[in-house]
Amino acid sequence: MKTISHWLASPWRRSIAAVLAGALPVLAFPEPSLWWFAYVALVPWLALLRSAPTGRRALYEGWWGGFGFMLAMHHWLLPNLHVFTFVIAALLGALWAPWGLLVRHFLGAGPSPGRIAASLLLLPSGWLLIELVRSWQGLGGPWGVLGSSQWQVEPALRLASVGGVWLISFLLVAVNVAVAVLVAVRGSWIPAVAGVLAAAVAASAAWVWSPRPDVASRARIGVVQPGVIGGAAAPERRFDREVQLTRELAGQGLDLVVWGESSVGYDLDDRPDFARRLAALSLETGTNILVNVDARRSDKPGIYKSSILVGPDGPTGARYDKMRLVPFGEYIPARSLLGWATSVGRAAAEDRRQGTRQVVMDAGQGLRIGPMVCFESAFSDMSRNLVDAGAQVLVAQSATSTFQQSWAPEQHASLAALRAAETGRSMVHATLTGVSAVYGPSGQRIGSWLGTSASTSVVYEVPLADGVTPYVRFGDWPVQAALLIVALWALGEGARALRLRVRQPAPEPRVPPAHTTRESPARPGR
Repeated sequence: MKTISHWLASPWRRSIAAVLAGALPVLAFPEPSLWWFAYVALVPWLALLRSAPTGRRALYEGWWGGFGFMLAMHHWLLPNLHVFTFVIAALLGALWAPWGLLVRHFLGAGPSPGRIAASLLLLPSGWLLIELVRSWQGLGGPWGVLGSSQWQVEPALRLASVGGVWLISFLLVAVNVAVAVLVAVRGSWIPAVAGVLAAAVAASAAWVWSPRPDVASRARIGVVQPGVIGGAAAPERRFDREVQLTRELAGQGLDLVVWGESSVGYDLDDRPDFARRLAALSLETGTNILVNVDARRSDKPGIYKSSILVGPDGPTGARYDKMRLVPFGEYIPARSLLGWATSVGRAAAEDRRQGTRQVVMDAGQGLRIGPMVCFESAFSDMSRNLVDAGAQVLVAQSATSTFQQSWAPEQHASLAALRAAETGRSMVHATLTGVSAVYGPSGQRIGSWLGTSASTSVVYEVPLADGVTPYVRFGDWPVQAALLIVALWALGEGARALRLRVRQPAPEPRVPPAHTTRESPARPGR
């Protein structure tokens, strides 16, 4: 321990340690998927922050740790954004600076049992508020929310049905704080163990009492994944491959066929030949086809990404225009200020246009679907709104062709498990390239993933459930609770500081020293 303390005496070494400690949680996410590591991944960072010699140092190490976390979670952007990836990580990492100070306040310098007990509420609440802020679309959205690392853990998915991914994040941070106290603070095992037991009780209560989705029937949904197709004629060749794969689904009694994001590279009004081929394909397979058009529209200015339902007579009129665009990938925030990003990487040369409302589509045969496009599957509120509007199945159309060799496709596919568990509705994640996956209404995986090298079509038996989960009914209540906890603590601290100031006795008035006249020695008379 003395050797470690000596090594950490240097501020630069502490900063490096903070970056490395902040990056550790990424190992709990796909592709490594060491989900169990999420319960201790924050412990080294917490231990470093509590030992910060000053409050300013804790701010810096909170920032450096946040930088490490953001850089690790978005490392796959480096081939596209290059140096701008570090700028984004540094800007978002600053959100953890106040959290670093909060950790030192509660856990530093031999904390009392009361402070430790308070830390089990305040530190998870502070983390949740950071996740809330960075979940704003303009800051990159909720990619890498800590709770989403538990996408394959059944008790955690049950928690998601109660309080969304936010509740999982809260309990994960609480467990990490308790473990850090057990490891780094002597004689404080009672509040730490109580915190772990409270998390276990919460998970057990959700397991026992949260309602299970009632499966009323099933739908047969075909997923078409053409794979990576490059070259100058890629849009035409990709469309031909998708038609070929869809024809293989004919005669299988399907209720819907789903293509991936940007599966059609032309506006269907501009290419009536594409529209006719899709209509013939719908007639051949006996079902409607949900395609995704990434093209300049003929009826509106600008480029849109749109989910369009096509039937035997052509487009049915059901259309959803993507609302939440990927920063830098599909538009550049404050382009006049940050437009230089296009010169250092493959950022969007032209901003895509945004849709204005979510849409629930009648896919035929009594099946109502709620489409989302790519990045939108990360937003809990979008899937909750679609279920509120009557969607029986959630559908995300995606493409990760640029990031095929990174951890991004697996991590993106895992998000659908959380959205399914939160809403109690099955979710289909269909990709142009990447990883396609289907999850049932409890978040359980249906069938096998279609990996990044797949070029195929597969039929899934998708359960159709009804009922309302507590999360759909009550919304983001863990975030609201976290806001209340932090606000009450801040008010309490403010009131305490005010009381101390009022009680402090006024300083006594300063009495100036008495002036003495120095007598001159008597001069002898003359």
